[in-house]
Amino acid sequence: MSDSSTYTPPKVWQWDANMGGRFAGINRPVAGPTHEKELPVGKHPLQLYSLATPNGIKVTIMLEELLAIGRQEAEYDAYFINILEGEQFGSGFVAVNPNSKIPALLDRSTSPPTRVFESGAILLYLAEKFDAFLPRDPAARAECYSWLFWQMGATPFLGGGFGHFYAYAPEKLEYPINRYAMEVKRQLDLLDRNLAEREYLGGDEYTIADMSTYPWYGGLVRENLYQAAEFLDVKSYGNVARWADAIAARPAVQRGQRVNKAWGPEELRVPERHSASDLD
Repeated sequence: MSDSSTYTPPKVWQWDANMGGRFAGINRPVAGPTHEKELPVGKHPLQLYSLATPNGIKVTIMLEELLAIGRQEAEYDAYFINILEGEQFGSGFVAVNPNSKIPALLDRSTSPPTRVFESGAILLYLAEKFDAFLPRDPAARAECYSWLFWQMGATPFLGGGFGHFYAYAPEKLEYPINRYAMEVKRQLDLLDRNLAEREYLGGDEYTIADMSTYPWYGGLVRENLYQAAEFLDVKSYGNVARWADAIAARPAVQRGQRVNKAWGPEELRVPERHSASDLD
């Protein structure tokens, strides 16, 4: 089956605010704030403005893992950012993340406060700040960096590519679905081959590379992300499933997945979070 029509691009692309798709109402071709709105500020040094999407979950897993090993300075306040309502375009949020994407972190323990945006950058910042979940051996650290940046570069093909066209696009189009399904399966095969020889992505040590990759690819093999588990035959990637199950069993991971959750089976929303015990 082929696409029902052929699209001929115009000489100069023009934005139409009514362009289709689930997120048409919040997508636009310009940056910057759309309205004035200050962000709330809590009592802890770390202020997290986010949502329990895979990118958001990376950071709350890291924060919960830090608290689990006794880094009390990693206590944080978490605030729910409703991206479907365009809260990421408020002036306060844009001041922390000019890219208007979750997650965004403000570290108020520094003077002036330090803003950090992009999930991979936040993981690196926290790992270096607290000297945790980042190997000290140079070769092992390089391997961790490589898988962390692999995830940051690869996952847009999963989320923005496959997920968009398979689950969210107003029409099911054969070419983009096939194109991105092929790439996602190549990525799963890469992970599966790597994890056939290692317990974790970088070796025997659990690191920020695992925290970064698990919410996306663990979600794909464990939680039927995009309702695509059967379509992508995720059960055939046994090593990925083993790795994902091991990470999912960690109490800190379970807590991290519940922070700022707005939808899902439990319909649980936690707009503010002040201590590790709040989620036990």
